[in-house]
Amino acid sequence: MEVQETRVHTDRVLTIPNILSMARLVGVPLFLWLILQKQDGWALLVLALSGVSDYLDGKLARRWNQISNLGRLLDPAADRLYVLSTLFGLTWRGILPLWLTGALLAREAMLLVMVWILRRHGYPPPQVNFLGKAATFNLMYAFPLLLLSDGHGWLPSLAAIFGWAFAGWGTTLYWWAGILYVVQVRRLVRADTTAD
Repeated sequence: MEVQETRVHTDRVLTIPNILSMARLVGVPLFLWLILQKQDGWALLVLALSGVSDYLDGKLARRWNQISNLGRLLDPAADRLYVLSTLFGLTWRGILPLWLTGALLAREAMLLVMVWILRRHGYPPPQVNFLGKAATFNLMYAFPLLLLSDGHGWLPSLAAIFGWAFAGWGTTLYWWAGILYVVQVRRLVRADTTAD
């Protein structure tokens, strides 16, 4: 189900929410480099700051009526790039199994096909729905915990338990949200073809 947004949309680029989203995007290559260099503490800090800015950009955009077309693109793009960079880094280090990485990448590929279909019919990409946001939040909790689980002792063991719990929920919700996007695209395309 799509989240309906009733606030004013703007074409302004330089808004505080957009600047926060841009800063998140700039942090993606730094975050990936830190993971690959096994600088886990710094990588976790960058990821935590990304999570805070992800929360703030949406909240401030709604509160200050600064919801913009650019922000609607930047926010999900930053989310996906953090998910993809984390997947790559954690899989490279052997923390994530290939099957989980494959499941999440397959969902991303499915959404790329949906966006392509929408563009062919003259529609913009679908809006982020609540379920998609919940899935991303679960994965954003899972990944740092799984990163912390790369070690020995009680803390890595505890991090592994909670990390895998969040990863399971996140992956399930990620696919569920993806299937809802497919249903949404199908309805739009069907309505478009019946109108012709």
